[in-house]
Amino acid sequence: MVDIHHHLLPGLDDGSTDLETSVAMARMAAEDGITHIVATPHANNRYAFDRERNEQLLDALRESLAREGVKITLGSGCDFHMNYDNIQDARRNPHRYSINAKQYLLIELQDHAIPPQMGDSIYDLRLAGLTPILTHPERNPTLQRDPSRLKTWVQQGMLVQVTTSSVVGQMGQVAEKMAHKLLSDRWVHFLATDAHNTTRRPPKMRAAHDVVASKYGADYAQAICVDNPLAVFEGQPLPAIEEPRNLYEIERPSFLKRLFGGKASRLT
Repeated sequence: MVDIHHHLLPGLDDGSTDLETSVAMARMAAEDGITHIVATPHANNRYAFDRERNEQLLDALRESLAREGVKITLGSGCDFHMNYDNIQDARRNPHRYSINAKQYLLIELQDHAIPPQMGDSIYDLRLAGLTPILTHPERNPTLQRDPSRLKTWVQQGMLVQVTTSSVVGQMGQVAEKMAHKLLSDRWVHFLATDAHNTTRRPPKMRAAHDVVASKYGADYAQAICVDNPLAVFEGQPLPAIEEPRNLYEIERPSFLKRLFGGKASRLT
């Protein structure tokens, strides 16, 4: 399996605190069946993003893993926060933030403040040659209240990554329910761990993979845990997968809305 969202690099953000923890996280991931990890430190106003420094830390971690006999292929990216400065810089330097300096970019939203021009920002990133991947929408309180916003973005070509721990119920009932709704509708393109440590946010995918295989089919589990994330890691187009459901259907207005020109709600 391939994990494209993982806070593995030591001392950069709220993920791994030191090299020893990073090695332990990689070992746990390998034991769970993960073969590739993209290290994705936060890029936001709180944590400065420095690609060169990250690559140096990644090289040091590769050496440590080789000495420890941990067989994991590492890549680099970031957890890109959708603020104005980031977006403008990504338009000028698209590969500075993207996964393995190719075309895919993980993006994260603030819990309670979605940019008002989100659709325009997605368009700008795509115009710069980037394909945005929205991380853990099932955990975002704003999207939990109004999933229709996510529908619009997916229609614009944005991809979706759901957290493995949400699938198995470790992020609360609301996140679990939304994760399974997205999976059922085939809006999910990737599962990833969003691992931060070996305890509360561990790097494990197997249990979620097995849940998806059982409920939605082995082919879909293979696609979102292996084939699609591997294509992202290598900078390749995603393999063809099952068409999403309930994405482009026309919503028919109710009889009262048609009768009163969309003002039926005023009668209640």
